[in-house]
Amino acid sequence: MISNFKAKYNLILMVVFLAFMPGCSTSSDKNTKEMNKDNVKGTYGYDVAFFQKHNISTIELKDKDSQACLLLIPGYQGRVMTSSVAGNEGASFGWINYRFIEAGKPSTQFNPFGGEERLWLGPEGGPFSIYFKQGSEQVFANWIVPKEIDTEPFDIVEQSSEKVSFRKNFTLANASGTKMDIGIERVVKLLNSPEAESALGISIDKSLAYVGYESENTLINRGQEAWTEKGGALSVWMLAMFNPSPSGVVFIPFKKGSEAEAGKIVNDDYFGKVPADRLIVKDGILFFRTDGKHRSKIGITPNRALPFCGSYDPEKMVLTLLWYSAPENPSKYVNSKWGQQDDPFSGDAVNSYNDGPVDDGSIMGPFYEIESSSPAAMLPSGGKITHKQRIFHITGSEEKLSLITEKLFGQKLADIAKVF
Repeated sequence: MISNFKAKYNLILMVVFLAFMPGCSTSSDKNTKEMNKDNVKGTYGYDVAFFQKHNISTIELKDKDSQACLLLIPGYQGRVMTSSVAGNEGASFGWINYRFIEAGKPSTQFNPFGGEERLWLGPEGGPFSIYFKQGSEQVFANWIVPKEIDTEPFDIVEQSSEKVSFRKNFTLANASGTKMDIGIERVVKLLNSPEAESALGISIDKSLAYVGYESENTLINRGQEAWTEKGGALSVWMLAMFNPSPSGVVFIPFKKGSEAEAGKIVNDDYFGKVPADRLIVKDGILFFRTDGKHRSKIGITPNRALPFCGSYDPEKMVLTLLWYSAPENPSKYVNSKWGQQDDPFSGDAVNSYNDGPVDDGSIMGPFYEIESSSPAAMLPSGGKITHKQRIFHITGSEEKLSLITEKLFGQKLADIAKVF
């Protein structure tokens, strides 16, 4: 749907290293050195020490009955930077832009820190975009991520060992000139074992280690005027960035039906059509290669989307599951295509992106993403819309992990692993 994204992202990757906005921390260099001695790159402990070293304040959520933990950064809008099933020694699941953060050079355009769950607002392009000023051509040079969802911190409202609440109020104008007074309330909760099993609707074998968390993201119209199709509406847009694998695969189930009834199954031309050896449609599931070697993106419309999907890394035997709240009946979603649009409310509900080199050979990551969005928030004054998302990382034997995918997706994990 977004035909000019290729040019946009090529340019993004050329300038991305300009960006960084540090936070604050009270940790000492001595403690950081001690942590780094015991934790190698790729572990959760390494990432905790990395942010301490760069004086960036963090919040950790820890499960009292296991070693599951999350690392959040209030200064990065309360995003979840990474997580682990095994404390400091465990693998770190979120993709973090170390080079970019170490450069220490803030950008007024875009600061891509990384992180395995961050909150943005849609739409990115079109007449109701909040990333372009009124009257400006929608090209990369004029594209600016609002500082409120890029570099400004979210306020901490409440905090415990397993949950933290954030809040942010601000005002933006969209590309049509509509002033929007916006409120965001975000709650991130680490799920304990009973909560995780209840959320998934299954029992998890005791031999498996896992971390699961839920974010509740509420968008509020704090202004006096309603958000409408005429003046524009926003959406909650959640982006999850993970580390790729040479044999990694994202799998997304969809509602079956003819194109005449439900429309096309997948939008696969964001950066040019996805090659056939990277996208397979089979038995009501999309399989998308996420090896970090070829830039490509897919999207599923609300008519086709189901509220859950996943990914699998066969080399590390890590199963990732993502669930998001969705309306029972198809709704309108904002369209993020840059420039002229035929329909500003014909966007996708769920997306996946695989990173890879651009034309000059440079690369931001590599990483891969799974994204979910709320419906367009047609809100009266004081109205609210809440979009929930849950992410689970589960590790262990493929045989035991397969019990989960067979139950939730009707697919043996061995078949998912060898689909490409």
